[in-house]
Amino acid sequence: MKVIEVSGKTVEDALDAALAELVVSREEVEYVVLEEPSKGLFGFLGGRSAKLRVSVKAEVKEEEPELQKVVNVDPEIAAQDFLKNVFSAMKLKVSIERMTKSDSIVLNLRGDNLGVLIGKHGQTLDALQYLTNLAAHRDSENRIRITLDVEDYRKRREETLIRLAHRLADKVKIRGEKVVLEPMSPQERKIIHMALQNEQRVTTYSEGEEPFRKVVIALKK
Repeated sequence: MKVIEVSGKTVEDALDAALAELVVSREEVEYVVLEEPSKGLFGFLGGRSAKLRVSVKAEVKEEEPELQKVVNVDPEIAAQDFLKNVFSAMKLKVSIERMTKSDSIVLNLRGDNLGVLIGKHGQTLDALQYLTNLAAHRDSENRIRITLDVEDYRKRREETLIRLAHRLADKVKIRGEKVVLEPMSPQERKIIHMALQNEQRVTTYSEGEEPFRKVVIALKK
């Protein structure tokens, strides 16, 4: 710890001189007044300067936090733990049924009054699925897609969209006018495209910007 003694006309002058010499700010030093300034005879003869002992405060070194080690947590376990915390906060009684697909793990949620987890056209379910995947892969190096479903909602929705696609395709063939569907998620738009990919007289394409992108069904030119 560096310590110096300085003098000045006033305590402030002496302190300023010390700060300049030490090249530090006022908050970084401690000082003791060794001699108070005094005026001499008639205000100037025999006067005494202020004298200070100034020391730089001991540096408090902050301990650098240890780098967190990446823990290779099973993403499925992390996903289920996340969901259980969500359901607990929502006071919902939900059982999680695990299924597997070639490209993902499906967690089918079962319970009473779970419509709140689905939302309009599955928008809430898609948002929950997104957050679940974030939580699942936060501390894991293993990458696997986790799909959420509620009481087989996605399967029923897919069947509904396929029927809708064929019905609207028939309408386009009869009237010769294109049909624009309501905005859909990328997953639902894919279902429409796949359902009509083998149609010889109609074609499908998407237009617009997310989240208002729509599928258009039109006659092939």
